Amino acid sequence: MRTIDVSKITDAVRKLCIEANYFLPDDIKNRFDTALNEETFPIAKNFIKILKENADVAAKENMPICQDTGMAIVFIELGQDVHIVGGSIEEAVNEGVRCGYVDGYLRKSVVGDPLERVNTNDNTPAIIHYEIIPGDGLTITLSPKGYGSENMSRIRMLKPSDGVEGVVQFILDSVREAGPNPCPPIIVGVGIGGSFEKAAYLAKKSLLRPIDSRNPIEYYANLENDILTAINGLGIGPQGFGGLTTALAVNIETYATHIAGLPVAVNISCHATRHKVAQL
Repeated sequence: MRTIDVSKITDAVRKLCIEANYFLPDDIKNRFDTALNEETFPIAKNFIKILKENADVAAKENMPICQDTGMAIVFIELGQDVHIVGGSIEEAVNEGVRCGYVDGYLRKSVVGDPLERVNTNDNTPAIIHYEIIPGDGLTITLSPKGYGSENMSRIRMLKPSDGVEGVVQFILDSVREAGPNPCPPIIVGVGIGGSFEKAAYLAKKSLLRPIDSRNPIEYYANLENDILTAINGLGIGPQGFGGLTTALAVNIETYATHIAGLPVAVNISCHATRHKVAQL
């Protein structure tokens, strides 16, 4: 049995909040370079250059990539042989978020009640997803999710008879309806299967996968590529001004489902799909 004090969790989360908001992942920056080579529309090419420059300035100056520093989405993989001591793991995570958003001068965007709309002034509480895994490790992944893109996300309970054609059509319709609102070029997270809430979780978690990787199952890897091609054929382009680069990637995750069900969730994320990982 391995023991981890909650103070280590708080320190890690604080650091993750700041670094995730300041530094764009390398896989996305590399995809900008590819898009610049592929893009033919001058306005689109110029916007990609601006987005790349923005990420470089943010990293150099230790500033947020985007003014919307998001709601803190935290994924915790907790080894079953780990014993957390010194307090509550949930309180430790939220304290880390509070410290990170205050110390990092990050915008506080969370309201304590969805209808009363009073800001909590420290960006807590976070949304925390727990997964118990074998071993004595603890991995924390923090993803600040902005709501320009989050608000464009969709879920639908398709019928099994809708098949892959229905799935693809729903994804394309979701992106088309979103248009320029999620600040394209976007990354499209897709969850297929499970139940209503599982599909949404899969879609959100898929956004953590590097965009230069594909689903390990060949069928879904090919489907990701085909859907990406179709999305970029919509002509929405960077910031909605047209061009070939509406999306940088499509990431699909799947799970077993009921014989009567075909749940599909689309979690759209902007070009600043930020996340950082700490292993304790």
